[in-house]
Amino acid sequence: MMSMDRRNALKNIIGITTCAAGATLVPSFTAQAADAPVIMPGDKLAYAKLDPMEVAKIAYRDDVRSNGCMYQVFHAVVEALANSSSADADKFAAIPTALSVYGGGGVKGQGTICGNNNATGMLYGILSINGNAPASLSKISSYYEQEALPRDDDAFLTALGVTKADFDTNVKAKTEARSLLCHASLTRWSEAANLPISKKGMRCQLLSATIAYRVVELLNMEFDGEDLGTVPGFTEETSECLSCHTKGATMPTSVMAGMECDTCHGTK
Repeated sequence: MMSMDRRNALKNIIGITTCAAGATLVPSFTAQAADAPVIMPGDKLAYAKLDPMEVAKIAYRDDVRSNGCMYQVFHAVVEALANSSSADADKFAAIPTALSVYGGGGVKGQGTICGNNNATGMLYGILSINGNAPASLSKISSYYEQEALPRDDDAFLTALGVTKADFDTNVKAKTEARSLLCHASLTRWSEAANLPISKKGMRCQLLSATIAYRVVELLNMEFDGEDLGTVPGFTEETSECLSCHTKGATMPTSVMAGMECDTCHGTK
């Protein structure tokens, strides 16, 4: 039987080897596990009002935008909340936002759900606004599907340090995704811009900054008690369909949804 001394020696050797291979990862993770607050399933963290443009600027920062769309949106909002007046600022600071990198390119480049929408869902799953769960998730989805994006207005581009000439050269076109899928969103942009998908960098990075801005804009509305009914949501056709396609529907093929019907059933 292995002695305790030998077991401890092996643990030390493994620890030293691991630290040598990734010196920054292991110590920071260990310290966080030992000292930082832990978020458990079902926990909700208090949202504090943020500046949408400042969050967009975080999302477009060099060290953030290089890590993919999901990370851009999730990290930007979490970093801002960690530095906010939220009562849970310390818990936001303890969230390992690097975990969201997987969502880039529609989940590790698979072209499925766009990381912007994946990040929004992750955020809404942990936030509490004045004690209530945020209610604007479908408004973000509708914005992503229906609006011609990314933003290219002077105020937005200037704040992010992008010139209109850069936009016109590297993005060229604003497009409606008409879907929550990365594949569909990128295909429509590529066709409109007449650029290969390999040139998607600035377009997708600006799109994520755009979504980060919109997420905070709507969360602020909820925080201030404003009426979300004034915010565009589902199209009339989809709203009519969703009156039946709910979680409680009894029809065998009736499936609840939070996206535009045309994604699967239309011709747009």
